[in-house]
Amino acid sequence: MNIYPYFILLVFFALALYFIFRKRKTSPSILTVEDKKMLLANVDFYAALDTDKRKTFEDKLAHFLGKINIEGIGTEITPLDRILVGASAVIPILGFDDWEYRNLGTVLLYPGTFNKDFQFAEGERNIMGMVGDGYMNGQMILSQSALRHGFGKSAGRENTGIHEFVHLLDKSDGATDGVPQNFMKHGYTIPWVKMMHQEIQKIEDNQSDINPYAITNEAEFFAVASEYFFENPERMKDRHPALYDGLSKIFGQKLA
Repeated sequence: MNIYPYFILLVFFALALYFIFRKRKTSPSILTVEDKKMLLANVDFYAALDTDKRKTFEDKLAHFLGKINIEGIGTEITPLDRILVGASAVIPILGFDDWEYRNLGTVLLYPGTFNKDFQFAEGERNIMGMVGDGYMNGQMILSQSALRHGFGKSAGRENTGIHEFVHLLDKSDGATDGVPQNFMKHGYTIPWVKMMHQEIQKIEDNQSDINPYAITNEAEFFAVASEYFFENPERMKDRHPALYDGLSKIFGQKLA
């Protein structure tokens, strides 16, 4: 009996299992003094942290930058861009122990806004960030200009980078639906959904200062409200105390 074909089949099967279940290698990354200076000068969230939390932030940022590819499409990536992408990723997960973005491999930076076909040089373009699906699964696209603006002094309560990474957190349970099951205590889902719908109604009635883009759907509401939570927690706590409390529980962070 010729067992050679069976041996080849077994080897092929073993290799297939290896590529399916192997862990993505992580290249160690160490923040330089210059990196920390850029963080301090450009990321208000980091600047407001105490010494211990800054160290935690730096460790998570170094891990992220060592694991995730950040590539420029039609633009050059600067050291500050890498820091801002990493900060966008770390801010929502600072309150989580040993959690990382397993559903992300690459962040692509486009020079400006783009369209649904990922074109940025012609036609109507109004997308500032997108989490990929289908053949783009595992990738995120960000507008470089929107990323930088989100950490600028004139951004207000908007931050495109944070917005897209919150979508990734939402997606980690298998559905991008505004209900991040992985980060919610049992029994809180229904109250959270009810609160979202109440706040969406207030926006529709012009009785809220939350960005109207939040009424698009529950997933966008969660991402937009999270931008507000991280960018201006004091104002959110004052104007939307229940929403602030809900987001504090989801992210494990009390910011005000």
